Amino acid sequence: MPDVARGPFRLGAVEGATPGKWIGTWRERMPHVALELVPLTVADQQQALATASVDAALVRLPLDRTDLHLIPLYDEVPVVVCAADSHLTAADELTLADLVGEVIIAPQHPPLELEVAGGEMPRFAPPESVADAIAIAASGVGVVIVPMSLARLHHRKDAAHRPLADGPTSSIALAWPAAPATASDAASGAFVETFIGIVRGRTANSSR
Repeated sequence: MPDVARGPFRLGAVEGATPGKWIGTWRERMPHVALELVPLTVADQQQALATASVDAALVRLPLDRTDLHLIPLYDEVPVVVCAADSHLTAADELTLADLVGEVIIAPQHPPLELEVAGGEMPRFAPPESVADAIAIAASGVGVVIVPMSLARLHHRKDAAHRPLADGPTSSIALAWPAAPATASDAASGAFVETFIGIVRGRTANSSR
């Protein structure tokens, strides 16, 4: 039987989330407990928590909070991704009004939910991923609106992005199951509490 006291602590991270500094602190503070980083997408983040394939996860809101605890962490600025030679790049910042007449591309599971009044619907099926959507936008077919981190993650030389001043922000939060189902889950709960302390900036000696 595995020694739950030694982990691993399974931390999910939705695409674009940046847990690096917290993982570094974990490894300094908990060198005897391995942290396993599990990449997630918007499409599978809810299921990962529901099935306990992760102990906790950095998720992108909105999320069904049933049977979950959740701590909001930070908000991301929305950006418009377009072809590098698009006329939209002439501005340092865009508004929704600037996108009237543009083809608005959204992946199957968009990280941002919004409607662009006056925007055009694509004449093709939604691309499977954000990376695919950005690749299409880079070809000059249309634009994609995503959180800043995803534009940077999927950066291409033939694409550019500009902040969308009046677009919705995207919130990243830490989520974990509300109640342990087994003794093993209860043990992993102690790891979650330790990680929460790290995220909130507690020192190793501070109390909850």
